[in-house]
Amino acid sequence: MISRHCFKTKSLILIAALISGLNHITHASAQEHAFLIDLNTRIATDLGTLGGDFGLTRAYGINDAGQVVGWSFTPEYLPRGFITGPNGMGMRDLGHLGGGSSFAYSVNDAGQVVGDSFLAAADHAFITGPNGMGMRDLGTLGSGRLGDYSSADDINNAGQVVGQSLTAEGYQQAFITGPDGMGMRTLGTLIGSNSSSFARGINDAGQVTGESGTAEGYYQAFITGPNGTGMRALGTLGGPYSSGWGMNDAGQVVGESATAEGDIHAFITGLDGMEMRDLGTVVGGDSSIALNINDTGQVVGYSSIVGEGPFRAFITGPDGEGMMDLNSLVDLPGVVLTEATDINNNGQVVAIGLIPEPETYALMLAGLGLVGFMARRKKSEDRV
Repeated sequence: MISRHCFKTKSLILIAALISGLNHITHASAQEHAFLIDLNTRIATDLGTLGGDFGLTRAYGINDAGQVVGWSFTPEYLPRGFITGPNGMGMRDLGHLGGGSSFAYSVNDAGQVVGDSFLAAADHAFITGPNGMGMRDLGTLGSGRLGDYSSADDINNAGQVVGQSLTAEGYQQAFITGPDGMGMRTLGTLIGSNSSSFARGINDAGQVTGESGTAEGYYQAFITGPNGTGMRALGTLGGPYSSGWGMNDAGQVVGESATAEGDIHAFITGLDGMEMRDLGTVVGGDSSIALNINDTGQVVGYSSIVGEGPFRAFITGPDGEGMMDLNSLVDLPGVVLTEATDINNNGQVVAIGLIPEPETYALMLAGLGLVGFMARRKKSEDRV
């Protein structure tokens, strides 16, 4: 089975690495910041942090008012979900369900936030009230040890929430709720109850996208009808695997798929999930993943660059045309925008950037100085 790329899972791995090495952490180790990019003015705003020493913030969702949600470390070294005010201003801690930590992944135009928070033994999906107030446990699809897990990935303007939860049988399956997060129910899978599925995005009609296990043993992207009814496979770009990550109100789905050549490429579909199309990569890239889309069809995500370390955040024009490196549209000296995670209908993009700390700059300069010294020494020796 082809491994799935998951930008949220990468966050959990990063947290584990940081916490396991607390005694050895320096400011030079924490380099990820979240930015709000205004494409109209080409101004980038650093969203800041919740006060943790790591200086680490990741943002995943934005609504049409420019309120951003994600997570950041607190001074107590706890990852905590946050919401900002309009246009990314004024980060506020969302709290938690009792276990100390939380992660926020999406926000609707009323400012209702969804994500997951740790309880006594497992993560549970949550929803807040308007403007991020009053976190509420959404529960799970199962019960007992096997069914005690859920996580919410997206919310529409009616307050319908989608995500995944363990069932009583121990399978992880996609769920949808009714308005205001009420009444969790499973979306099922493409092949029956004894399989897994994951819901990643929902539009205002209640159409859902994500991925589901298939009879061939791979995951494939799906779309449902309104209110999560009638799951349908979207196919692939020629390989065995695909995953839907986001969708707009026209039912255009974006995500990732294996190609016939074995690469992973971002895709976009037409209306109602029809006719998957390869978005390609940024210039010089060899793979890409699309994470979200707005109602004009502008797509955001990230692409790898052959021979270079960091990913490059990308954005497209309407209907997924013309993939561009987001770094080329803003002036952020010393910063590499590695992921564009969401875009609203007003030309505002949420992105993750790598920022070398002052200590890192010093190490880089010292390293360059050493390389220069060794090169000059070798040239001198060659002339002898």
